[in-house]
Amino acid sequence: MKIAIPVDEKKMSTCVCASFGRTPFYMLYNTENEEAIFLDNSAANAQGGAGIKAAQIIIDEHAEVLLTASCGENAAAVLNAAQIKIYKITESTAKENIAAYISGKLVPITEFHAGFHGKQ
Repeated sequence: MKIAIPVDEKKMSTCVCASFGRTPFYMLYNTENEEAIFLDNSAANAQGGAGIKAAQIIIDEHAEVLLTASCGENAAAVLNAAQIKIYKITESTAKENIAAYISGKLVPITEFHAGFHGKQ
């Protein structure tokens, strides 16, 4: 399974970024081989629709789960349509949140904010 996480830096010990759509990078963690790859977020500087564009990046990379602090409702709609599960982070680093997800300690996000609609 592939887990996507918005992160501040390209390393496993990095903190999870508070913004899903405007994060600088995404970490994709493969639970089968325990490897992580990092992607630049091409949507980070978009004038508008960053969350939707970011959601498409996650879909294109075939992630099955997103671990994030929050998510806008438009991005969530795109992710939900692709059947990607969205979970609320509880720890500070990507590595800690992966462990929390695998051990069943994270809960699905059920409420989504309206988004920032072009604000950076």
